[in-house]
Amino acid sequence: MQYGSFDDERREYVITNPRTPWPWINYLGNEDFFSLVSNTAGGYAFYKDAKFRRLTRYRYNNVPMDSGGRYFYICEGETVWSPGWKPCKTELDNYECRHGMGYTQITAEKNNLEAELLLFVPLQTRAEVQKVTLRNKSCDSKRVQLFSFAEWCLWNAATDMENFQRNLSTGEVEVEGSVIYHKTEYRERRNHYAYYSVNQPVEGFDTDRESFFGLYNGFDEPQAVLEGKPRNSMAHGWSPIASHYLEIELEPGESREIIFMLGYEENEPDEKWEGIGILNKKKARESIVRFDSVEKVNNAFIALRTYWNQLLGNFNVKTGEEKLDRMVNIWNQYQCMITFCFSRSASYFESGIGRGMGFRDSNQDLLGFVHQIPERARQRIIDIASTQFSDGSCYHQYQPLTRKGNNEIGGGFNDDPLWLILGTTAYIKETGDFAILDAAVPFDNEAGSEVPLFDHLTVSFDHVIRHLGPHGLPLIGRADWNDCLNLNCFSDDPNESFQTTENRSKGSQAESLMIAGLFVVCGRDYAE
Repeated sequence: MQYGSFDDERREYVITNPRTPWPWINYLGNEDFFSLVSNTAGGYAFYKDAKFRRLTRYRYNNVPMDSGGRYFYICEGETVWSPGWKPCKTELDNYECRHGMGYTQITAEKNNLEAELLLFVPLQTRAEVQKVTLRNKSCDSKRVQLFSFAEWCLWNAATDMENFQRNLSTGEVEVEGSVIYHKTEYRERRNHYAYYSVNQPVEGFDTDRESFFGLYNGFDEPQAVLEGKPRNSMAHGWSPIASHYLEIELEPGESREIIFMLGYEENEPDEKWEGIGILNKKKARESIVRFDSVEKVNNAFIALRTYWNQLLGNFNVKTGEEKLDRMVNIWNQYQCMITFCFSRSASYFESGIGRGMGFRDSNQDLLGFVHQIPERARQRIIDIASTQFSDGSCYHQYQPLTRKGNNEIGGGFNDDPLWLILGTTAYIKETGDFAILDAAVPFDNEAGSEVPLFDHLTVSFDHVIRHLGPHGLPLIGRADWNDCLNLNCFSDDPNESFQTTENRSKGSQAESLMIAGLFVVCGRDYAE
């Protein structure tokens, strides 16, 4: 069965059947704010770090799969449906999802009412814009009830799933006009908050999950939606959500465009409040105003499309082979940019909780995107090198929010140091920027330990020479490029994580041909 096809002219993948074998997802965002979105509008959003700054809740390994996302419920008479098919799973008359460069557009139709959902993260914006367009394609007037829905994550995606005695007591929100603010722990220890807005007056809202769903209902049948009546609930603990309720009348042939915005902001410690217990919303208001009209949103979308056209215009091939040209000119370059932003830290296979940005991964990724964003590649090299130790070893991963090494995973992967040489030389070959070698870079992000980047490359090179096995080949350490070929981490304790089990490489004789080959390649570039 065919579920979709490529549209090369528009640089999109077009899905025409929502029942894909697995959720087919897209990645939105370019700088600090990111979203994962499936072809049925599932997924979540986060700021910089999918573990520590997750805005919306998502349940991995759930039944049914891909549960939770940015959902819209459309009620017309007795019929309730969603543009993305899920969560209602009402049979649609037409369905199409277009995953494009940094955006996803889902269009569906039911009973001559068409709903189009455009999702994207505008450039230099800490928010996901959601433009909903409703079109009456019938010859009769229509009265439609529209419910939006997002479920707040209590920021730390790991602890969000633990210690419910505490979590069910901390949720906190504010509602001002058509904007719902999430401010859990803002009074106690946070200076950041999230918001979900709509650019027109609402007839109601909900911020408490149980009030909206009912205790025993799921995403597919919220009680408030089935009854066509919001509760105007205010969450105090338990599980905070954000849902707007709008009543819309459409004449035959009429369309209505509505702008929703899911965003994140931070305040300085001495600027947290605008009144006693009242969140300082100035930054959110300023962001919302930037996208409070269809014209502004359309212009932002054009700017995003232009940005991607420029990125993909730096390198093109014409081989006469359609599939090869498609992958090289569009999707491979797009994927390289996605790995720059995420470095495998968050996807539908990586929960965003167990790992951060990979030291090895991020250096490898440089080879794919350095020609597109050389200035950001330069900063990425410095960020990576800053997590290295003075003996040349390194943390295997680091957290993008703090840019500090992930101690839970640790280090000891003896191929890691060499990738810093490979990534740096690839950058210099592309840009000619030898000055990066003089940039002051600390060890383990410790102030006062700064040395030129070239010294980091030197200790990386020397680390291999100092760790040779009985045949003069590099010792593998904890693992080489193939993390599954882990010869020195053993555990006879079933309660111990395989990722954090003790590295028993001391005295080990295990050698790596892979590291030896990498050393030859990197060593030549290092010497030159």
